[in-house]
Amino acid sequence: MDEFDVIVVGGGSGGSAVAGRLSADPGLTVCLIEAGGTNADWRITTPGMMAAAPKASNWAFETVAQAGLGGRRGFQPRGRGLGGSSAINAMLYVRGNRWDYDNWAALGCTDWSYADVLPFFRATEDNEEGTDEYHGAGGPLSVSNQRHVNPASRAFVAAAESLQIAANADFNGPRQDGVGLYQVTQRGGERWSAARAFLDPARSRPNLDIRTGVMVDRLVVEHGRATGVVVRDRRGSRTLRARGAVVMAGGAFGTPQTLMLSGIGPGAHLCDHGIDVAIDRPAVGSDLQDHPDYVSTFASPRGDLFGRSLGGYWRTLKAIVEHRRRRTGAMTTPYAEAGGFWRIDPDAPAADIQWHFVPAILEDHGRVAVKGHGFSAHVCVLRPESRGTVRLASANAGVAPLIDPAFLQDPRDIAILREGVRLTHRICTAAALSPWTPVDRTPVDLRDDAALDALIRSRADTVYHPVGTCRMGSDTAAVCDPRLRVNGVAGLYVADASVMPRLVSGNTNAPTIMIAERCARFIAEDLR
Repeated sequence: MDEFDVIVVGGGSGGSAVAGRLSADPGLTVCLIEAGGTNADWRITTPGMMAAAPKASNWAFETVAQAGLGGRRGFQPRGRGLGGSSAINAMLYVRGNRWDYDNWAALGCTDWSYADVLPFFRATEDNEEGTDEYHGAGGPLSVSNQRHVNPASRAFVAAAESLQIAANADFNGPRQDGVGLYQVTQRGGERWSAARAFLDPARSRPNLDIRTGVMVDRLVVEHGRATGVVVRDRRGSRTLRARGAVVMAGGAFGTPQTLMLSGIGPGAHLCDHGIDVAIDRPAVGSDLQDHPDYVSTFASPRGDLFGRSLGGYWRTLKAIVEHRRRRTGAMTTPYAEAGGFWRIDPDAPAADIQWHFVPAILEDHGRVAVKGHGFSAHVCVLRPESRGTVRLASANAGVAPLIDPAFLQDPRDIAILREGVRLTHRICTAAALSPWTPVDRTPVDLRDDAALDALIRSRADTVYHPVGTCRMGSDTAAVCDPRLRVNGVAGLYVADASVMPRLVSGNTNAPTIMIAERCARFIAEDLR
């Protein structure tokens, strides 16, 4: 069967949630299309194996040369296959700040205030701490405390507290500021991706058709309405029809690319690629926002940190065996075990930096092997002022788009990051971490603005949170309206991070699932 009520394009966090929720209605037929595979590999389900995840599970995009990073091309890992980035990420369950959503509402995103979105966060959540004013239990997305925490991660929290940065046991509760241990999207010591949460319970439903290894070339738009998608796989090209709705869930890069390939986007740019313009919409692929991140790394002689040494390899092997047998131990780590949120600018409406502490040395996203042991402390700018773009490199859907986050092009971003790096070094050299005798691997005179800025520009990159390329709003330029419908095309919705008008102050996976939860509700109401 190649005709359905709803077709969902992309099986990542947003697509998994939309398809799972909509297929709960036996009166709707739903088809989920995913270019990648099933992501059933044990290296995906084992949290500590994320660095060894199958290459087929990562699009592994690169940016165009970044002037703000000294001309370097940044790395942009994005999940490929069912679960999308929730199948390869650090599993941190972070929603952002209350102010973020109230600001969305103030920008014209009606009914997207914190009070509006909180019920949907709670509805998706199955928090092992139980239900309260801020948290839910019994939802599909398992949220748990970490089963194993490295001593250095706890020491990072203590070090920050010694600098009068308050402890915070729940970043998703009444306040966000402070330091602590992150909760994770795991169940029973295994990764609990959006696919495991929303698709696995739905697989037996006869009205849900999950198709992997299928690439979407473009949408079919007839008489102003989305009526299907043109796809190709090993059997060739064909058209799948949608009677009710098409939902784009390709993420901040994939969704604008598909819209542009379908003639929806900046008109002049589409003409440059020989694509007929259906709707001239400059905001498609614009407003790209991402968290610029700097990683301070410290060497340590302590063997209780993750690292490359004979002892380290032996401990990792034993941890893998323990996890395979009991789903406990060091292989349950999200690596970014500790962290927190703080305000560099005391007048900021919410925290403007975030930390991710990792009890291992990370260089170039873990792609560079570093001998020995140590720890790393990420610090990122939570609400960057820089704005970038996603543009087509080709009219062929199989060619990766041109990704330009414009990192650190706005001077306000590096000013915040500079002070964030200084504070991070104060934490990492505080007495609580002194038993690890940390040695800075990239020493610099922290008092010298120019030297520090040069170091930051030589090492900074993404912390994996691109959003905004199909932003919603009430203005005529917005790509989507507040019910996530694409303006100008009936029956077409977007259910991923690309709709965010502003980047949230934190990790983006939980907010993406919340957006998809709301999108499923909107579609169900519209199709009645």
